[in-house]
Amino acid sequence: MPKWVKFLVAILLLPVCAGALRTLGRVLWECGGATLTVVPFLAGAVCWWVVFLLLPKPMWLYVVGHEMTHAVWTWAMGGRVKRFKASAAGGHVVVTKTNFLIALAPYFFPFYAALVVVGFVIGHLIWGWSRLLPWFHLCVGAAYAFHLTLTWHALKTRQSDITSQGYLFSAVVILLGNVAVLLLGLPLMTDRVHLLDVLGWWASATVEIGRRVVRVW
Repeated sequence: MPKWVKFLVAILLLPVCAGALRTLGRVLWECGGATLTVVPFLAGAVCWWVVFLLLPKPMWLYVVGHEMTHAVWTWAMGGRVKRFKASAAGGHVVVTKTNFLIALAPYFFPFYAALVVVGFVIGHLIWGWSRLLPWFHLCVGAAYAFHLTLTWHALKTRQSDITSQGYLFSAVVILLGNVAVLLLGLPLMTDRVHLLDVLGWWASATVEIGRRVVRVW
C-alpha cells in the first residue's frame, strides 16, 4: 500500500482514535474501584518507573522483546523467520512475510506482559494460582510499564519500522494498538465491565465524534 494511501487511512481513523481515548477514560473510571487489581498493577508500574529512572536501561532485554514480537506476529500471519539478531545496540529479523502489523507490533504489543499472562494462565491451570493474583497484577503492571517506557525511549530515535510505514499512519496504529490492549485487558483483569459493553462504548464514541467532525466541515 503506498504511503499516501496510508496517510489518508490515518486521517480517516482519527475519529476512531479519539473514540478509543474517550472510551479508555470511561473504562478506567468504571474499573477504578477494583482495588485488589488496580493497586498491585499500579504498584508494579511504579516499581518499574523507579528502576527506569535510577538504573541503566536494560536495552538488550528490550531489543530481544522487540525482535521477538516481530517474529511472533510473523508466525501468527503464516510467515517464517529466517534470521534473528538482538543486542543492546539494536537488532533485526529477516522474515518471509511483512505488513504494517508485523512492522509496528513491537510498539503496541507488550511482549513481556503477554509472557506474564501466558505463564500465569498455565500455572493456574496446573497448580491453581488464584491466591497469587495480586502478584500477577503487580508483574503485569511492571511489564506493561516496561513496554511503555522503553517504547517511548526507542521512539526518540529514528526507527526504520516507523519510516517505512509513514509517521502519521504509524502513530495512529501504535495509539490504537496500545489503547486496544488496555480496553481488552482491563475488563478481563478487573471484571468490572463487560467486553461487549466496552466495544459498544467505543463504537458510540467514534460515531459521535465523526458526526461532530462532519458538522464542522
